[in-house]
Amino acid sequence: MTENKKPGIEIQLDEQVAQGNYCNLAIIAHSTSEFVLDFATMLPGLPKARVKSRVVMTPEHAKRLLLSLQENIARYENNVGKINLATKQPILDPFGHKGNA
Repeated sequence: MTENKKPGIEIQLDEQVAQGNYCNLAIIAHSTSEFVLDFATMLPGLPKARVKSRVVMTPEHAKRLLLSLQENIARYENNVGKINLATKQPILDPFGHKGNA
């Protein structure tokens, strides 16, 4: 029998990126060809949130991210316990609409 190995991919992570950014707010916008994810930090008592990182991806990659997050959250909850959302937070829309999460 021959062993089928998936080709590996080398990921490079420089020191500054490896430090990461703490973000407690994500703003998502989209067009027909891309999704834009802005990750921000909102501090208590301050009316402004500072965007720490922006990620732009195709709709196909956005859906792959969604599926990967769902799979990883399910694994986390199986190992650690259910993640409870204590309060409903408003969904911020970059175009000014409001909804609830």
